Amino acid sequence: MSGSDNGGGGGGGGGGNSRSPPLPPRSPSPSPSSSRALEMEDPGPYDDMVRVIEASFSRIKWRLRPRPKRRLLNDILFLCTGLRPVVLVDYGGIMPKLHENLCALLDHARKESAILRQLKVMVIDDMAYIIHDKELAEHVSWSLSRQQQQQFVFLDIEQNPPNVLPIFRKAMLSSVEDSELISEFVSIQKLFSSVFPVKEANRYLPADEPPSMVTAEKELMESKNVNVAYISDSTEKASEDINDLCTFLHNARITLPSLNGWLLGYPVTYLFSREQGEKAMRNLSDQSLHIFRVYVSRKQKPGERLTEYELLSFTVPCCLSTWRDKEPWMEAFLARMTAKVARSKHIWASMRVEIENSQSHSQTIVL
Repeated sequence: MSGSDNGGGGGGGGGGNSRSPPLPPRSPSPSPSSSRALEMEDPGPYDDMVRVIEASFSRIKWRLRPRPKRRLLNDILFLCTGLRPVVLVDYGGIMPKLHENLCALLDHARKESAILRQLKVMVIDDMAYIIHDKELAEHVSWSLSRQQQQQFVFLDIEQNPPNVLPIFRKAMLSSVEDSELISEFVSIQKLFSSVFPVKEANRYLPADEPPSMVTAEKELMESKNVNVAYISDSTEKASEDINDLCTFLHNARITLPSLNGWLLGYPVTYLFSREQGEKAMRNLSDQSLHIFRVYVSRKQKPGERLTEYELLSFTVPCCLSTWRDKEPWMEAFLARMTAKVARSKHIWASMRVEIENSQSHSQTIVL
């Protein structure tokens, strides 16, 4: 799906446009035994985390401009408070220097803030991401479960107008099996599951065990001739602080924008193949779009004004979102996000959605 947030198929704003209030005095460092309780109830450790990251910028001599710096700080806060499993860092420099700076920044910051130890840098093709290890594992597990039926939509934009693909409707399983792209997409999801397993009880998966690396590789090879040696090599690196998963799309027909829509947590993803990329962009350019923007407000002390941040944004053709935020997939998405905000109520006060209309473009949209 064409995302206009902190990364997605179409670039654009998110998270870095608001001004944060002055931070309170530094909180005492929690003991290991009390760390988790503080993380759940007290915003102090998160304020300390922001200070640690800001200090790490100076230590590694990364002179990031104020706007992308604020955006990166916001993205890291979204990750650490469980609002997002992955953010795409398509700002703050170009590869490979951006990748090097992100790794150095987190390497320094993790030494002083336990909250940051779940964060890692991930690379796919020429794009850099920051992931929350546990949140991504749960996101992948949920994606492969039956619980997400009717809650995640694929839009086939190789067609004009775009079609909704019946991916998880039980009455149409034969259509899923006949779809090479969807089969390949699910196989790639299973590869992610093998690299990012849920370490506790496998909360979302059915009774059968999580897909093994061998099974996932076999399914992907059957859906497309993918070199398994490259995949195995990439998964060996997954135990390190850097996850280079470039080979997950090696020889695959699935495009990175399609993968991003799922990774970044959008409820709708544009699905198209590499060979139909130009056609897909033209088809989407012909459509009027709804732009969904999700904002969260940071909890403040009594009497202080709330500070609002753009959490994420994404687009959906108007013809497929006529009910706007009353679409079933959007209601399910908002319910999940509301629950996440509630779990971090010590940090976030509220969430809201804005929906804008964008007329069809005279120029081709770049996915």
